[in-house]
Amino acid sequence: MATSDVRPDLLSALSALRECVAAARFPLPLPGAAGARRSRAELLAQLDDYLVPRLHRPDAPLLAVVGGSTGAGKSTLVNSLVGRCVSESGVLRPTTRMPVLVCHPDDQSWFAGQRVLPHLTRVWMPRQDAAHGRVEAYESYGAYEAQEVDEPYGGDEGAGGGGGVGGGVRAGYGAGRAASGAYGGRDLYRVPRGPARGAATFGEGGGGPDGTLLRIEVDENVPSGLALLDAPDIDSLAGHARELAAELVCAADVWVLVTTASRYADAVPWHLLRTAKEYDVSLVTVLDRVPHQVAGEISLQYASLLRQAGLGDVPRFTVPELPESAGGGSRLLPATAVQELRDWLAHRARDPRARADAAARTANGVLASLRSRVTSLAGACAAQHAAATRMAHRVERAYEEAAEKAHADLVGGAAFAGDALAHYRNRALTGASTELLDALTGNVTAVLACAVAAADERVTAELRREPGAAALPFGAAGAGAQERVGVLVRRWRRCLEELADEALRAAGHGPDADPEEAAALLAVALLDGSNGRGAADGLTELLGAKAGLRLRSRGGRLLGTYFERALDGERDRRLAAIDALEAQSGQQARLIAAMSVLQREK
Repeated sequence: MATSDVRPDLLSALSALRECVAAARFPLPLPGAAGARRSRAELLAQLDDYLVPRLHRPDAPLLAVVGGSTGAGKSTLVNSLVGRCVSESGVLRPTTRMPVLVCHPDDQSWFAGQRVLPHLTRVWMPRQDAAHGRVEAYESYGAYEAQEVDEPYGGDEGAGGGGGVGGGVRAGYGAGRAASGAYGGRDLYRVPRGPARGAATFGEGGGGPDGTLLRIEVDENVPSGLALLDAPDIDSLAGHARELAAELVCAADVWVLVTTASRYADAVPWHLLRTAKEYDVSLVTVLDRVPHQVAGEISLQYASLLRQAGLGDVPRFTVPELPESAGGGSRLLPATAVQELRDWLAHRARDPRARADAAARTANGVLASLRSRVTSLAGACAAQHAAATRMAHRVERAYEEAAEKAHADLVGGAAFAGDALAHYRNRALTGASTELLDALTGNVTAVLACAVAAADERVTAELRREPGAAALPFGAAGAGAQERVGVLVRRWRRCLEELADEALRAAGHGPDADPEEAAALLAVALLDGSNGRGAADGLTELLGAKAGLRLRSRGGRLLGTYFERALDGERDRRLAAIDALEAQSGQQARLIAAMSVLQREK
């Protein structure tokens, strides 16, 4: 499918699939979950940064991302292709500078907005005029700024304490934000570039308010219709830099993989090559810093490895080892050293058929790869849901058994012991109905709290067999369980007292009647098991046979209600910890359905 043949229905299906991928979650540390999270992030980045923008605008400039491992010479290569230093690097490893995109002035409007690489905040840098020893803003930037920025670049001397470029911008990122207009929903930052400011100010800090920065450069030496992006190291020790490098490579129309004569057989570049083969993208490799003495031998060996990997048709360029190669990116290679690569890229930008072929091959390759990648994500979603369901069943079963035991204990008289029994026996002498109710309330709380603790202990033991259970905050869910159970039991007691008071009034007792005495007799009748006849007889004498029986029936239902509230509430708190993981049952089905619609539209 040519990108010029894209139909609106395909873009709609692609957008729907993107939303389903974004909604997928892999919170449980199951085998393969970390890979699924990386695959999801990579897929979202490729859809947002490359595929959707490319299919929306088939005529957009080609983006060639230059990627490779630490010290491969990416910055030197990009600078040499442009003909000036646009990307600064150094001898310290790993390199942690921000990515740099350089394009022709005619193409800057495409990359200035958020249509491509939307999660990166744009940073515009002034151009260094080495011949005259001064800094100049880009000619095209003035027109752009006049439309989008309220304050001219370098104007308003009072704002920054000086005129010229950067007059309104103080040194450093935190204090260097100038007045700017919103472009595509993001701010533009204008930063004066001093010696090594790009790496020192932004590289270690990790970006602006949106997290990551993309520095934009324009140069007429870059062919119109082509942009070069110098990406961070794909093997950087900084995890964020590695992730960003992978995302940037996946946003490319053309992948330019740079490796060296000493590292061309390492695992890192070959992982990138295998990924490119899997996606069937437009790929070119550069074998950099090749000593003249072994150039032929190394070139043949590298070519052999490419053929063995099924990449024998990939364009391959060799850059010899030169004194300029050790310049840390700040020195330029002779034009002849990169002329073949420059011509190859220029041909892709200028020749309509070559340009269309490069864009279409990568877009089609990414589209074709979606089925297996989305299917893999759907499988990971199913595994997450299955694990969450198993854990929920273990929680429910443990609480069901704990509830059965607690119910048997209560109706069997376990709560009518100790102080409660002593107060009941001495009630005729002391009339201590309040103390009796207090003791019964404490005993019921203890029985229910023990049931919760037993259920939690069983759940903990059973979840040791579940590889994903480590992500569950069961400790937090169970904190304060005894206090919550105690609150419910005290509410039950107050309800008993209200029922007793209502029954006394219905039986014609005056205001001198003690509702606590009736409530205490009712509680004993409910909790004394088979031995509660004495308390039941007391209610009959106090209220009458029919009223006493009705009160016991209502009190029994009330006890059952609060019993269920206590145990079911604690169980639901544990289940909520599982539900909060968002390992939903519908994720797999939604991914498969969205992929099916996309396949039909393709």
